[in-house]
Amino acid sequence: MSCIELNKGFTMKEALLNAETAIESYSPNQVFFCPEESHFYSQCLEKLVLKNCADDELVIEFGAGDGSPVINALLKTQFKGLIHGYELNPVACEVARSKIRQYQLSRKYVIHNTCFFKGLESLPANYLIANPPYLPAPDDNIYMPSLHGGIDGATITKKLLSVDCENVLLMISGYSNPKETLEYAVSQGYKVVDFMVSPLQFGYYSSEPKVRRWITELRKRQQAFYSQNIYFLAGVLFKKQGSNATPDLTDELIKVMTVL
Repeated sequence: MSCIELNKGFTMKEALLNAETAIESYSPNQVFFCPEESHFYSQCLEKLVLKNCADDELVIEFGAGDGSPVINALLKTQFKGLIHGYELNPVACEVARSKIRQYQLSRKYVIHNTCFFKGLESLPANYLIANPPYLPAPDDNIYMPSLHGGIDGATITKKLLSVDCENVLLMISGYSNPKETLEYAVSQGYKVVDFMVSPLQFGYYSSEPKVRRWITELRKRQQAFYSQNIYFLAGVLFKKQGSNATPDLTDELIKVMTVL
């Protein structure tokens, strides 16, 4: 994943959240830390999901991390539903719960330190949201194994698209086989109804030599797209085909994600 110094647009509350994370005595190998990527995920949540939700909407989140993206989005919206976040990392889970208490959001955001896929049957959600692990590598022997997204970086993303939730917001990376991922979404009955794209630089996790070498190999296979300076990260809102008259933007997004 990525880190690039993009401080424009940060509110005071967001700066505090990010500063608190930085102050924690946890290494980036223990708790995922990239303020810029988390900020973009939060923007996508705010604009593509939370501002459009009805009062009683139920949202489930795969991989809540330290909770900052959802908390930032909640602080900017009038969302009145409930978000259930699932996070296997006990350290990240405790950080998230602490921040939720601090910002008095316990009635809107609940973190579960358990497997996301085990809680699905009891939570018939309106939306599924995630910034899923998308680092491609031959195996998970990397700086932070939980960020491993499979050989092409898209394994977990595809699994989430198989959950069959009506609305799904996912972050999709240009170096994690985006074309095949979007085509897989179509095969699962989804269309792209909206998206946001941000240019990012390779950072701590994606610059690990083993990971970067593999991304270079994927580029040779036309499964990774990036330039010398940047790659694109997209926040993509999927809806089930036939759910409304909104046009399908899948082809347009494929062109954007593979242009580099």
